[in-house]
This record gives sequence, C-alpha cells and structure tokens, in this order.
Amino acid sequence: MRYFLKLSFQGAAYHGWQIQPSDVSVQETIEKALAMVLRHDTPITGAGRTDAGVNATTMYAHFDAEHPVANLPLLVRSLNGILPQDIAIHEVISVDPTAHARFDATSRTYRYFAHTGKSPLLRQLSWQCNPRLDFDLMNEAARHLLDYEDFTSFSKLHTDVKTNNCHITQAHWQRYNGIDRNVEQWVFTITADRFLRNMVRAIVGTLVDVGMHKITVEQFCRIIEKKDRCAAGTSMPAHALYLYNVTYPYI
Repeated sequence: MRYFLKLSFQGAAYHGWQIQPSDVSVQETIEKALAMVLRHDTPITGAGRTDAGVNATTMYAHFDAEHPVANLPLLVRSLNGILPQDIAIHEVISVDPTAHARFDATSRTYRYFAHTGKSPLLRQLSWQCNPRLDFDLMNEAARHLLDYEDFTSFSKLHTDVKTNNCHITQAHWQRYNGIDRNVEQWVFTITADRFLRNMVRAIVGTLVDVGMHKITVEQFCRIIEKKDRCAAGTSMPAHALYLYNVTYPYI
C-alpha cells in the first residue's frame, strides 16, 4: 500500500531534506517516526530536495506500508506526537501504488520573504533587505525569467542532473501584510515544473543586484544567457526561503 504524507517543516535545525551520513535531515527524522509507529523500517521519497535551513509550508513524500493503514487520522496524530515541534504531518493520503511524490509532481512553488527594517518578529522567518531596493525594477527583470528555459547560471555547480532546463510559469515580487506592521514586507513567488539546486536563492540574489542598480535588466538577461553560475549574484540566506506548494494531477 502506498501513501502520501502532506507535511511542513522549519528547516533551521536540519541539513536539508535528504538523508546525510553525519547530519540530521528532515527525511531521516520522519522515517524514524514512521518506523516507531508502523513497527518496520519505512523509507520515504520526497517531492524534491531542500537545502540546509530551507523551510517548507507544503511538502509531500510517499511511503509504502506492509499492510493497509486502518486509521489514517490516528497515524497523523501518532506521528505528530513523536516528531519534534519543527516538523508537522497534516495529512496521510492513500494513493495508487504507482504514484510517485517526486516524478508525478506537475509544479512546485517557492516563496522568498523580505522585510525592509529591523524586526525582532521576522528575523528568523524573513530576510532584512536594504530599504532602497527597487522592487518595480526587480519585477521587470523577473518577468524575463519566463522567456528562458536553461537556468545553468542559477544552478549549484557539479550537480548530477541531466538537464538544467526548467519551465517557469510565474515569478514576481509583491507587498503583503505580515505579522510586523512596523516594516514593509515583500514576498517573491516563483513557480516552475522543476527547480535546480540553489536556483531560487541564486535568482533572488541576482534580482537584488538589479534592485540595488548594480546591474540593469538587460544585464540580468545576459547573465541567464551566459549559462555560467559565476556570472550570477550571490546565493541568498536559506532561512527566508519556503517550499510553498507542490501540485499533482490526482491531489
């Protein structure tokens, strides 16, 4: 029997999603909880990998059980009773045995949060940015992301993927009203069929260069066309990045 886990986590305490030989990961922590509840080793496969410190508002993973789970809400409560406070299971969903959390995903959405002044409330949730950032210009540059497919310039070097092509369907900054009304708060939302390692944080770092008038929109486009990570901006801090949603044709 195959099941999907719908979950969220705060990534500060973890060395990313994927199991690591000597560091604690989100995947390992959930697998240990599942083994305790189901009483057998239960590997899980996530919708993707998140880097160390990156968070997830909505993440999916699948696992196989030796026997049908009779009470799915009880499994959710049992897992949440074992897992630490920075990981939550929201739902366990019975799916077809061929369903796959990674390969069946049709889109993924990330959000990067920024605020324009010192905020004790947001310091662990969002990136404190320069108040002079030109978000209108950053949005002008972000719109050009939809014109390209090869994002080698924003990919971590020496990865094992077969292609650096991604289909981006939305990319924009917008103001929002968050928990601290003393500062301006902004969020960058980007959706694509897939993402490369470190891609969103590299895109945001390069957009910040545009917003600080260090490079023009035209230069932003040339950076993409160079297909060279060294040409792009810095990788932004991980704590402000969230895997916001993953979509499937059957959920």
